[in-house]
Amino acid sequence: MKSHGGPTTATDSALNLSAQFCTSRGFGVLDVNYRGSTGYGRKYRERLYGQWGVIDVVDCVSGAKFLAARGDVDDGKLAVRGGSAGGYTTLCGLTFHTEFAAGASYYGISDLVALATETHKFELHYTDWLIEPFMPDSALYHDRSPINFADRLSAPVIFLHGKDDPVVPINQAQSMYSALQRRNVPTCLLIFQDEKHGFRQSAHLRQALEAELLFYSMNLTRAPLTS
Repeated sequence: MKSHGGPTTATDSALNLSAQFCTSRGFGVLDVNYRGSTGYGRKYRERLYGQWGVIDVVDCVSGAKFLAARGDVDDGKLAVRGGSAGGYTTLCGLTFHTEFAAGASYYGISDLVALATETHKFELHYTDWLIEPFMPDSALYHDRSPINFADRLSAPVIFLHGKDDPVVPINQAQSMYSALQRRNVPTCLLIFQDEKHGFRQSAHLRQALEAELLFYSMNLTRAPLTS
């Protein structure tokens, strides 16, 4: 299960090499344009207004459950992955739902309060639309932040993050990783030097995909496959 970033962007049917990497190694990939995605009209995009971390997650979970019920996928080996806002949807899916057996968060958000106060100027007030206008004591920001509910997360998660990320500071991944370590939940944190928000270097892109595959292989009870 793949959730795109943005969160109000969209995925499309163009060739996606990371998806091909997965499908060529035995995984089915469902790349979801959840409610709020661009390309389906204003009303569809505005469904995400105030509902980020809720309906995007429900749509991804529903897609996975539909395929499992139809017999297309093994419902005991469902994995969810995403980057940036998709990483947030991934962590919410793993923390607040139980359908996924493992996940991969690429520079994903775990703490909405930290995002609202520490991100770069261009997106500083994006969460005012996605959640609500920020206030330090906001219950919504607290309740939709996976870091505050790490005790609910029992599925293995791998975190992949750029060291110099200005959009989602690396401490978001480090905090979640440490919380899972304390509870002995299988986890891994890979920090990529000289990378910011979204990986650019080909060696790092390959390393990330291979690490993700190995992590699934170790935690979805299947033997690792070679490149």
